[in-house]
Amino acid sequence: MKGRWSRAVLAGFALAMANLATAAEEGPWPNRQIQIIVPLPPGSAADTVARLVGAKLQERFKQNVIVLNRDGASGATGTREVAKAAPDGYTLGIATSTTLVTGPILNPKIGYEAQKDFTAVSMVGVSPYVLVTHPGVPVKSVGEFIALAKQKPDTLTYSSVGEASLARLAAELLANMSGIKLIQVPYKSSTQAVVDVLGGRIDSQFGILTTTHQYIREGKLNALGVTTLKRVPEFPDLPTLSESGLPGYEASLWLGLIAPANVPAQIVNRLNSAVNEILVEPEIRATLFNQAIVVETRSSEDFTAYMRADFEKWRELAKKAGL
Repeated sequence: MKGRWSRAVLAGFALAMANLATAAEEGPWPNRQIQIIVPLPPGSAADTVARLVGAKLQERFKQNVIVLNRDGASGATGTREVAKAAPDGYTLGIATSTTLVTGPILNPKIGYEAQKDFTAVSMVGVSPYVLVTHPGVPVKSVGEFIALAKQKPDTLTYSSVGEASLARLAAELLANMSGIKLIQVPYKSSTQAVVDVLGGRIDSQFGILTTTHQYIREGKLNALGVTTLKRVPEFPDLPTLSESGLPGYEASLWLGLIAPANVPAQIVNRLNSAVNEILVEPEIRATLFNQAIVVETRSSEDFTAYMRADFEKWRELAKKAGL
């Protein structure tokens, strides 16, 4: 027994020394190529974020940063790949509220645990929704919209891009917080969804701000409020739903940089600092806004807490809505 124990101790000691030798040989991070896995197709907002941030990280760290698109299963395929990668800081990923919140909530067999399998590196930004109505709907504010829904129950309609879409959940959250009932009309794409609102066949929609603002400026849609907690700097006169009688209301798509669980804190902190500095650059902010992303930076700890709170909020609402 004693000999067996001694051999186990020696084996463990040898493994520890081998790991130390490997770390010493590699030197300080980063000293080789970094890859960013995008779980969505080329040209998507997540892909744009990865390529913009990746190019800037390459400049700063003097190492190659490549972007790999691993789209499939609504983002689950690439996200699983990030979860299974070595926690050495050389494999990163782009996460969204779909891949780490609504996807895992609505699909328990997604293949990863959103709260356990990842390290939150840095938040990048949010894509606000805006509650819009056809001009024929006699309301000019969120408060008037809620009052009309209460006055005429089961009559106000809204278009969404699917049962599990965040736009649908945004409407459910509004209904839940205000005590109203809205009728969902699902569409296959956001383009189709807004066409029928423009035509007056549907009363309202939670639409992406950058794809609806032109219709708002032309008077073809009335904007009632944005779904972020703070007003969008590019549209300072547009109130939030939170300040329009629904304190704490928030329903936005977010994007951020993640890594596998257990990446060393010093690596995470270096990445977080670098990304936050990159996102301050005016040309980066402008390019991202053109992709419907409003820059929002956080520390790794704050990003972790934000994701957990978002997960719990939508999980509770999904239960109430029977999703």
